[in-house]
Amino acid sequence: MALADELSCLLGRRGWRSPPNCQPWQRDWLNQSGEEPLGVAMPASTAEVTQILKLCHQAQVPVVPQGGNTSLAGGSVLGESGGVIVSLSRMNRISSPDVESGTIEVEAGAVLANIHSGLEGSGFMLPMRLGSEGSAQVGGLISTNAGGSHAFRYGMMQDLVLGLEVVLADGQIWNGMRNVQKDNAGYQLRKLFCGSEGTLGVITKANLKLHPEPVQHVTACVSLPDFNSASRLATSLRREAGDFLTAVEFFSDFGLEMALAHIPTLRFPFSERAPHYLLIEVSSSSAKVPLEDILNDVIERAFDANLILDGVIATSLSKRAELWRLREEQPEGQRLAGPQLKHDISVSPGRLAVFLLEAEKICMSILPGVRINPFGHIADGNVHYNLSPPLGQQSFAGQEAEFASQLGELASEMGGSFAAEHGLGRTKVWLADRLRNPVERRLMTNLKSAIDSTRNLNPGTLTASLKLVRPVI
Repeated sequence: MALADELSCLLGRRGWRSPPNCQPWQRDWLNQSGEEPLGVAMPASTAEVTQILKLCHQAQVPVVPQGGNTSLAGGSVLGESGGVIVSLSRMNRISSPDVESGTIEVEAGAVLANIHSGLEGSGFMLPMRLGSEGSAQVGGLISTNAGGSHAFRYGMMQDLVLGLEVVLADGQIWNGMRNVQKDNAGYQLRKLFCGSEGTLGVITKANLKLHPEPVQHVTACVSLPDFNSASRLATSLRREAGDFLTAVEFFSDFGLEMALAHIPTLRFPFSERAPHYLLIEVSSSSAKVPLEDILNDVIERAFDANLILDGVIATSLSKRAELWRLREEQPEGQRLAGPQLKHDISVSPGRLAVFLLEAEKICMSILPGVRINPFGHIADGNVHYNLSPPLGQQSFAGQEAEFASQLGELASEMGGSFAAEHGLGRTKVWLADRLRNPVERRLMTNLKSAIDSTRNLNPGTLTASLKLVRPVI
């Protein structure tokens, strides 16, 4: 029996899609990557995932695990036609939180926004916040080691994972669903799968660490004359409000203009435009902390030091949401504005101003007039450095690789990363080969070969261009 027929019999009509009915899963969010699969498998249980991987392993057909398919690096779709996409969307169960332990057990297909909703009233939260949380799934968040706007306070996704259940390439199940933070019985296998982008196994369940739900938030947005002022204010906020600081997000007027122009429900909160803006939020799980006084004190002294041009503090939950949308709608605004190049870069926060200055020089030397939209997480140094073509042009004149190469090299020279929180996927493998130490790349390749010896899981991702070299004995 052909593999497609076997999978169809195993999964039934709800669990198997054949071409041409694979379009929602076939292409990535940017519509830049993705080839036609043999089909899309939608298992409803770990047992079905096991059977799918066993059959594909025996037939030597590639498997690509897929969550919400919001990847920006092409890692959740096929690089070559004929493989099987395994969508975890039907495995979306969310347990009741264990409030005494501060944990929750979820299946890999659980949508982040649904976890947030399910925790309402429990006194706990999962501190992972993303613009794509309405579609992003836990398995994808773990496999890409997602960061988000609160990472500098609560950590990356790997810092929220206590235990995992993973199905390996040959169908074996690793049950690492432990529920403790301290577990030093050997290698930290749970962290090995965080950031592995589906190349080592298919994550099916997770135990996640929760944090107390804040009972009060104070959110502000301020306009600034230059990025140095933003950097100085961010330093003051970390020093004087660090115990309560939840987010410090920055964006430029160019990025804001694109969002305002293409998303009509956004509202500009100031009387005049400015070159740069910071979105600031402090929060506490205690109602007794004078958060507004703490934030007001920092902002007033920043006004006195001429760091801030204008500012507004949210007076309601709806106003808070409006301020957050100014930052969160930046990617969608630029997407609707036309062609763009996305670069996901990190440097230490203290060097971010220097990076932005040098990066602008590089971009203008490659393509004069290119329009730059830097935004992101100033407190941890992660900048989404997105580009639009010069006015009147609809392309980057074939310089896409040159932008990625030179910006990645600059970040690496400054001790940072060219893949801050979106992973390598397929689109950045060549950058990793060029900019990362060969020893590091060989370690990744050997890990891949040790756990997935036939390289059946998500081929073309992470270590695609490297071969295992066995030592001569």
